[in-house]
Amino acid sequence: MTLTAASTTATSFNLGSARALSCRECGHEIPLAPEFACPQCFGPLEVAYDFPEITRASIEAGPKSIWRYRQLLPVPTDVTRHPNTEPGLTRLIKADRLAAALGVRSLWVKDDTGNPTHSFKDRVVAVALAAARELGFSVLACPSTGNLANAVAAAAARAGWDSVVLIPSSLEQAKILTTAVYGGTLLAVEGNYDDVNRLATELAAEHEDWAFVNVNVRPYYAEGSKTLGYEVAEQLGWRLPGQVVVPVASGSQLTKVDKGFQELGKLGLVEPTPYRVFGAQATGCSPVSKAFADGLDVVQPVRPDTIARSLAIGNPADGPYVLDAVRRTGGAVADVSDEEVVEGIRLLARTEGVFAETAGGVTVATAKKLVETGQLDPDAETVLLITGDGLKTLDAVSGRVGPTATVPASSKAVREALAARHG
Repeated sequence: MTLTAASTTATSFNLGSARALSCRECGHEIPLAPEFACPQCFGPLEVAYDFPEITRASIEAGPKSIWRYRQLLPVPTDVTRHPNTEPGLTRLIKADRLAAALGVRSLWVKDDTGNPTHSFKDRVVAVALAAARELGFSVLACPSTGNLANAVAAAAARAGWDSVVLIPSSLEQAKILTTAVYGGTLLAVEGNYDDVNRLATELAAEHEDWAFVNVNVRPYYAEGSKTLGYEVAEQLGWRLPGQVVVPVASGSQLTKVDKGFQELGKLGLVEPTPYRVFGAQATGCSPVSKAFADGLDVVQPVRPDTIARSLAIGNPADGPYVLDAVRRTGGAVADVSDEEVVEGIRLLARTEGVFAETAGGVTVATAKKLVETGQLDPDAETVLLITGDGLKTLDAVSGRVGPTATVPASSKAVREALAARHG
């Protein structure tokens, strides 16, 4: 991470505190541009900054959205001048009943289901759109497993842009409908997400005016996940939690939450106390978890086979960096079965009244497993990231929940049903 200038590079782009793009492998810097691979070593690029002086008070006085952190993001300083979906500042819930069920002393749930399209993807897309506008694009595009499709289609509609969204044809019907409703171009592709992602990379090279948020503007897009870390710290009273459990698809969210925590400490906005980062995957798509368990530094691609389709990325771009983050902080990556995922969804719903999609079930079930295996400290303050709404993945619980009983319209029948339930 670069917080102070190592070099000065002139650029015509107004992306706030962003100074350059820096290679995560070799450190080579290039001017801000729609690039995602280092020209020297082909490693992934990320945004480097010259941050201004910033205080807690100035952040707290900002908009009730992620734009309160705009000085820490690669967006123009006047980002709110253009229409956007204004995601962020979602609830941080003190989850005492879930804590008791998991055997954890102090537990919080970061509930990102309250974003405009009901997932954390609204955060990353808002940042990508702001950067794409400044970089000269005119069409917002993406390959997606569902949540990103919703967010891109909605953000483009709000901004008055065209959108092009590519999805696997096997995607949940709810996510297809909640993307199509925004009126952009939606293409269902025969194949899995990795096939869709390869196609998007080809199209990004062919269409210079298309901003593929997680391809040619990926360095800017990924920075939006830092706002989850920023908000957790601010909502905890400007301090870092002892532990955080994050679902892993591409792995970018976990690495950027970690980056956000580090930035807050280096900027003096929080005390830089130790914390541990844990990753959560579904067993049917768990290449990062397997690499962690095997002690490897590289991630072997897999073919996804899980109900947690929003996490079904068999070749995660940030997999090696997830391994770096969890090992550096003393955390871990673990995985859970589809049955455990469904039970995680139901456990969160019945204890805290939060209905999560399958990725949330992965997070809750993995936290339970990590406690049981002694990897998660039950006495440390813990935050679980719940990143999408259960209405997006109703199939996961269909047939498993329903009416307690069907009864005639009489009080006697109700009494009998209640008696039968409570035995």
